[in-house]
Amino acid sequence: MSKSGEFCPRCGDDVPERPEPLPGEPRDRDAALCDACYFEQFDLVDAPDRIEVLVCSRCGAVHRGNRWVDVGAKDYTDVAVDEVAEALGVHLKAEQVQWGVEPEQVDQNTIRMHCTFSGIVRGTPVEEQVVVPVKVSRGTCERCGRISGGSYAGEVQVRAEERVPTSDERERAIEIANEMVREREADGDREAFVTEAKEVKDGADIKLSTNKLGRALSKRLVEEFGGEFEEYATLVTEDSDGNEVYRVTFSVRLPRYRPGEIIDPEDGDGPVLVTSVRGNLKGIRLASGERYEARFDEGDAPDARRLGEREDAVETTVVAVEDEHAVQVLDPETFETVSIPRPDFFDTDAEQVRVLKSRSGLHMVPDDDPA
Repeated sequence: MSKSGEFCPRCGDDVPERPEPLPGEPRDRDAALCDACYFEQFDLVDAPDRIEVLVCSRCGAVHRGNRWVDVGAKDYTDVAVDEVAEALGVHLKAEQVQWGVEPEQVDQNTIRMHCTFSGIVRGTPVEEQVVVPVKVSRGTCERCGRISGGSYAGEVQVRAEERVPTSDERERAIEIANEMVREREADGDREAFVTEAKEVKDGADIKLSTNKLGRALSKRLVEEFGGEFEEYATLVTEDSDGNEVYRVTFSVRLPRYRPGEIIDPEDGDGPVLVTSVRGNLKGIRLASGERYEARFDEGDAPDARRLGEREDAVETTVVAVEDEHAVQVLDPETFETVSIPRPDFFDTDAEQVRVLKSRSGLHMVPDDDPA
């Protein structure tokens, strides 16, 4: 070991030669100490005597500083490990640091964390063990408090034009609302939540935390189902600064018809299988297989009689192909041979087809929407 010609100011032993600090770097005051004296007062880990953690009993968020943080922990032990990792400090001179922790559940609210650290300091392996008690207390975060208190800023009311939304439409509307909230939660937005979502006699009512979320949900519903929405603001109170606070109702009106419905427009060209209601009303003529499209007039669909739905169609036997315009099939109720229109989607090799019998007659129905 080379000698620096200097002596330890504490014990007087020779001190090995150490590299000089780079220009501008402060000189390490402890560099003058020999290893024995240096390690006498060396602490590898700086640990608090105790850690207190406030956890929301409803959602599991942890209170840090002046805000609540979603940590995604599976249980309070995971929370304790994360908090200890945040609170512990490792000496800056330590290299190749490794650590491990063994939790000890003392009682329902206390976890004793046994932490073991190891590293290299001055070329010497060092190891240190610390025990940090973690006290877990439970409370309610602001978000959950607002939810339990029924707080909301926007309400989306899902209705339909001249009909009642189906159970599938109502369930899907609520599902979309919850999906949107989960997306925002994943991005760290704790202000987004569904206060209440329920199916009602004439549709679905969804209460949301913010007007921004209500407007976004309304747009998403119109994108998926078609239709339109309007919004109406109501003054409910003033905040502590005297600013007016409004609650907004978003009225979503779904189209009169749904994809999969079979209708008979008042144009004399026969029934139509509805394939889309986003933008204009689109469908397929059952008699010919031709495309059908009608514009919505200020949100209203053209007048038409409802004949049924695609699912109402039943299988029947093809008896004969008459010509390019007609095919003979068995009537599914009387089992008599009848002649019906032959649409473009008819497969000439088919032995069975699906048909719908209605007030407009017997018509073939495609299994899928033709490309």
